[in-house]
Amino acid sequence: MLQNPLKKIVELQKQGKNVGIYSVCSANKYVIEAALKRGREDGSCVLIESTANQCDQNGGYTGMKPADFKKFVLDIADKVGFEKGKLFLGGDHLGPLTFAGKDEAEAMADAEELIRHYVGAGFTKIHIDTSMKVKSDDPDTRLSDEIIAGRGAHLAEIAEETYKKLLEKEPDAIPPVYIIGSEVPIPGGAVGSEDAGVQVTKVEDFKNTVAAFEKAFKDAGLGADVWDRVIAVVVQPGVEEKDSGCTEYDREKAKELMASIKDFPNLVFEGHSTDYQTKIKLRELIEDGVGILKVGPGLTFAMREGMFALEHIEKELVYGTDIEPSNFADTLEAEMLKDDKYWRKHYQGTELELRIKRKYSFSDRCRYYMPTPAVEAAADRLISNLRTLGVPLNLMSQFMPIQYTKVREGQLENDPVALLEDRIVNTIDEYLYATHQKELL
Repeated sequence: MLQNPLKKIVELQKQGKNVGIYSVCSANKYVIEAALKRGREDGSCVLIESTANQCDQNGGYTGMKPADFKKFVLDIADKVGFEKGKLFLGGDHLGPLTFAGKDEAEAMADAEELIRHYVGAGFTKIHIDTSMKVKSDDPDTRLSDEIIAGRGAHLAEIAEETYKKLLEKEPDAIPPVYIIGSEVPIPGGAVGSEDAGVQVTKVEDFKNTVAAFEKAFKDAGLGADVWDRVIAVVVQPGVEEKDSGCTEYDREKAKELMASIKDFPNLVFEGHSTDYQTKIKLRELIEDGVGILKVGPGLTFAMREGMFALEHIEKELVYGTDIEPSNFADTLEAEMLKDDKYWRKHYQGTELELRIKRKYSFSDRCRYYMPTPAVEAAADRLISNLRTLGVPLNLMSQFMPIQYTKVREGQLENDPVALLEDRIVNTIDEYLYATHQKELL
């Protein structure tokens, strides 16, 4: 059987090398294109993941099934000339999450189909997450490790069956690696904006999770070769974004948890919600045993910053002319007010505070509104206007000073999309500083 190249993360970490990978958790076209362009320039691999609520067998909130998302990403890879052998696709929080309002039998049947779609489409990094209760579970009783692991092992069985069928059509298909555990908020972020204190995963809980899953895999008849492809466990190392900041990684508070990974020669940690950590903190996470750094809102937040900066330039250029402005920020706000389901539970405060959070919160709920037709049309008009008018260096210096320097030094094209994507690259480079992921391939 072929080996999944992502297993090398474990091998290198156990050799004492501080190598990992960052995971792009986004369906935004500018974010994905920026990541692939930067990977091409850097000569490194790129991992892109879709969450269970983003893409599923019914389309998710993006309207894309896993196979559609794969095509979407591969088309961008073709466009930018990224080597597909260095591109990995993952599925995040795959389980009964979005079907939790149903009884166990129905919810798990839907979760099975979700797994089939992801593995059948050739996704090679599968996070199995069965930590959430379904309708028939006792709401007053904690789900036991055995129930969580048993459901997870069943989904792993489905994944393996699907992979075997995939091999019949694609003999060179790479076997999936698995991620287990869930010590993080649900996909999309925590509900509520106040920091109630992030608790580092207890060593005992981490070890119990591993033991329960290993036993469940064995009881389900999954061989040692399948358990060997479980490469990471999701833990909470003590990080989380907030509306106007983040809980920074404190290696002293996490030292017992991080030391415990040394007891498991075939595992690393996967860290979720690493957005807005400094590059130093990101590197510390990798040094301490986190092999996979998940980032989502931090990348679309940078994209939104870039869009707002470009609109400031546009406003100066179209003032007093008959050119129709994009009104990008106002359009985004209007769409968020028209349908508040993606932000209402997450933001609290006065009307002024809510207005600020809708636009500028680090949790970046506005990313859910970027694919709406009205916002996409406004973004397209913004880009078109600036391509027609040009971006003067003096305004670029005012609103995008880092990109201004790169343009002046001949490192970056003076084009609105190039400027926008380079703003995203500012964030990507902090992850590349931490992961040294060029060493994986």
